[in-house]
Amino acid sequence: MALGINKKDLQQWKDKALRGEIAFLTHYWLDDRFPTCKTVTKVACADVRKLLAWGRAYGLKQEWLHNRHPFPHFDLLGEKQQDILKQEGIEIQLERLINKH
Repeated sequence: MALGINKKDLQQWKDKALRGEIAFLTHYWLDDRFPTCKTVTKVACADVRKLLAWGRAYGLKQEWLHNRHPFPHFDLLGEKQQDILKQEGIEIQLERLINKH
């Protein structure tokens, strides 16, 4: 279940991904399979080759890609999420959620 995002954030993420850019969307996330993770960052790009190359640069495996048309994406969780957002210079996406509580 996704929480903590609004329609504008979601639309901007979709628009950017559809333009073939690497798009990031961080939100609260509840999933019994990952009880210690309370947030997820979805990293999407309509250009699957570009997204896979981006993922390889961060050590993400091709089999982790959710190849769902029109928004193929990687889910970033835990320390990997924190590390990648920091390296991308957008850790504010995660910090704004954490600092709310």
